[in-house]
Amino acid sequence: MDKLRAIQLFVRLADLGSFTRVAEQTHASKSMISKEISRLEDALGARLLHRSTRNVRLTHVGEGYLQRAREILAKLDDAEGFVQDLQQHPRGQLKINAPMALGITELSTLFADFMKAYPDIELDIHLGDEDVDLVEQGFDLGFRASSQPLDSSYVGKPLTTFRYHVCATQRYLEQHDPINLPRDLQNHNCFVYSYFKGKHIWPIEDGVAIKGTLRVNSVLFMLEAIKADLGIGLIPEFLCREALKKGEIVEVLESAHKPNLTLYALYPARHFVPPKIVQCIEFLEQWFARQNAA
Repeated sequence: MDKLRAIQLFVRLADLGSFTRVAEQTHASKSMISKEISRLEDALGARLLHRSTRNVRLTHVGEGYLQRAREILAKLDDAEGFVQDLQQHPRGQLKINAPMALGITELSTLFADFMKAYPDIELDIHLGDEDVDLVEQGFDLGFRASSQPLDSSYVGKPLTTFRYHVCATQRYLEQHDPINLPRDLQNHNCFVYSYFKGKHIWPIEDGVAIKGTLRVNSVLFMLEAIKADLGIGLIPEFLCREALKKGEIVEVLESAHKPNLTLYALYPARHFVPPKIVQCIEFLEQWFARQNAA
């Protein structure tokens, strides 16, 4: 039995929760993967998984083994990274987590450029707005946009800043009471982004409490509702930039003070940071510097 191969398959199975998905990613048969895991369990003398026709669950022993297996694979990755660093030719996989709207807009162009610059690095990008534990989910790098300092156990590199815009359509504004001051928003249908840290308080001037008929975990969805003349949203610049240019929406309270939204690249703190992560961070910093200078 190739124990390292078996450990890698076990960790991937724990992440994906499905023999079928592991088979698709590794281009191996489900039966072969199942046999490898069974051999690993036999060698350990313990059951790591509860198998059913629909899903795979870790046993108590399996959960403890998974944590230690991740540490082993991370150390092996560090060792391989050391060699790659000497060669000045980074390669391997980068597993990245990023917010959905940011990934579809700003980061899609960025990583297209990165792939051209580093063709030997394989990107595994997961888009989603929910908070995830980068280490637990096996991510090498994560992106977070926040208007407040990050309270995090990760290393955080600020990359760039974006403005917030209070957006509505001209048609909506013509059909509703005028908005001259932040407190006027209290009389309007203001949409709530589920993961917004400020909840129902928008950070405009001293803060204004809002309410509305839409609460949603996607800013992309919210933008479409705004374009449909249904209400008002607090939207990051990277998402509403094009819609503002095209006149599909307009900005409200443009001169009112709002905090900047800082984009951070996060990665788990390690004694030795793999060169593929170092190279990626440097590329990100230079890319955003060029964009801001343009």
